[in-house]
Amino acid sequence: MAEILMCEPFELFNLLNQYSCVSRLAEINYLCLIDARDTQEYNTSHVVTAKNVKMDSEGTFCLPETVEFESMQHVVVYDSNTTCLQNQGRAVECAQALAKVTFHPVRVVRGGFQKFSALYPFLRTEKIIYTIMELENLKTYPVEIIAGLLYMGDKKQGTDSIILKDLKIFAVVSISQSNTVDSSMMGNQTTLYIPVADSVVSDLFSTFEMICSFIGSHIHMGSRVLVVSSQGRSRCSAVIIAFLMYHFTYTLEEAWKYMLRCKSNMRLNTGFLQQLSDWELHTMGKKVTDISFLIQL
Repeated sequence: MAEILMCEPFELFNLLNQYSCVSRLAEINYLCLIDARDTQEYNTSHVVTAKNVKMDSEGTFCLPETVEFESMQHVVVYDSNTTCLQNQGRAVECAQALAKVTFHPVRVVRGGFQKFSALYPFLRTEKIIYTIMELENLKTYPVEIIAGLLYMGDKKQGTDSIILKDLKIFAVVSISQSNTVDSSMMGNQTTLYIPVADSVVSDLFSTFEMICSFIGSHIHMGSRVLVVSSQGRSRCSAVIIAFLMYHFTYTLEEAWKYMLRCKSNMRLNTGFLQQLSDWELHTMGKKVTDISFLIQL
């Protein structure tokens, strides 16, 4: 029987917004999101791509036969407002049924649909059936690093006015090879431009202090910050990791693992990884992380 865990709303948000060339939601065995509320509530509004499960006359959940739960990478369930696993509500009961048919942990969303939809109203829908093409073309949002405060994405997301409005982004850190200010980035957001190429010989280390100060000053005021680079995987991941080490006094390994949970396909070049090792020495007074181990994660 698989383990049953609580998950925070931002963790589900990040699962819904993983992508490479297209949204990972198009992968048949990537995510099974179950809405355990009654059908009327589900039909009124639900989280994008969620499937509704019904109960039989004996009060047992009837799991969808078309889903291969054994091979599913992520299984998540929510009801109206479950806040802990001790509450024997519909989400927990459904999770118990799901745990019998999957090998991976089953996660119950803390606060259920009420909390998730309040935080991310733009991910509510009435749509039930999606084609593969529709799933591939779903709008993906920057991943959330610190709930309600810090986000990370690619340059396209950083210039999308709908995304910036939906996430209520106040400040942007834009890391680009060019030192020319991109007019498409010029909106109502305060923007810090960092002209650094994605190369093993590029110097990001010298910008860490400035970036950490910029991000820290805004999130301490409760302002939301988005960090972007061209593909949203290397340069922005490096500076976010540097900020986590600076802000939370994480080791490089701790910050790296945290980032992988937020952005599963982050990829740093070896030059940035070495600079983060130097940053660990700078912030902690010693190097405690074996960077050759991180490459294998």
